[in-house]
Amino acid sequence: MKLGVLTVLLGSLSLDETCKYLKSVGVSQLEIGCGGYPGTAHADARKFLENPVLIDEFMATIHKYELEISAFACHGNPIHPNKEIAREYHEQFEAAILLAEKVGVKTIVGFSGCPGDCETSQYPNWVVAAWPNEYQEVKEWQWTEKLIPYWKKMSKFANDHGVTKIALELHPGFCVYNTSTLLALREAVGETIGANVDPSHLFWQGMDPVMVIRSLKGAIHHFHAKDTAIDPYITAVNGVLDTPRLSEMSDRPWLFRTVGYGHGEEVWRNILSELRKVGYDGVISIEHEDGYMTSKEGLEKAIELLKRTIIFDSQQTEMYWA
Repeated sequence: MKLGVLTVLLGSLSLDETCKYLKSVGVSQLEIGCGGYPGTAHADARKFLENPVLIDEFMATIHKYELEISAFACHGNPIHPNKEIAREYHEQFEAAILLAEKVGVKTIVGFSGCPGDCETSQYPNWVVAAWPNEYQEVKEWQWTEKLIPYWKKMSKFANDHGVTKIALELHPGFCVYNTSTLLALREAVGETIGANVDPSHLFWQGMDPVMVIRSLKGAIHHFHAKDTAIDPYITAVNGVLDTPRLSEMSDRPWLFRTVGYGHGEEVWRNILSELRKVGYDGVISIEHEDGYMTSKEGLEKAIELLKRTIIFDSQQTEMYWA
């Protein structure tokens, strides 16, 4: 496995400053936002495609520091019911694929998206209730009419342009948010669709990342290292679905934390060992969204823990003791 970072957390720095700093702290892999929610601080896929000189300069900077690009991040909602919003996210995701083709990147990280409940909707409708029965009807319409057709089209587009992995983050608010929804879309669309496993979203939903990883064997395309701390007192009163804004930290039942500040080192050792067990030997990409720490402090604390817990070397093939 290799240690990486989603560089969005260093968006206030230039690409050169970012690469120099990450190289100095032992990072070898860059996951770079190039559109959608991650923004375009270090790469704007559409602008790069319009001006190829920018691509050359971008890659020269990365090679200067002997770093590699693990993936482009372009999270968005390309099946948003507002057609203008959907078109914007779709065009950015399409551009991310075309940029990846030009620089030899095989993985794009994103969200599945979430449509409305009918053709005239203006806002997404995330269905997580089994009853009343109309919710089941909405879910069936969303998957049959919007989600599956879109990702069939985009998987083919990605494959046609050399991108073999679309890593969808299991994220509440979107149609793919847990193990079963990821596997259902993968079965309907094909193996280009896989998971970006981010334990932070699994923890607060009450899922066990180790069991999720085990259940997703062969379907894990990427991994985000981010933690979540759950406040047992607020959760006991209001549950994990309570919705204070992320900035209202003292009122929330759970908060994103840097690695090790929601769950201890043993938990992370088990997660990383399970990744090795199921055959994942890719990048462990740190994502920082800890409101209590600056980006650099949170990142460096995560790096410190992960350097002790990531299994860096290739798997032992000859067991001299066996």
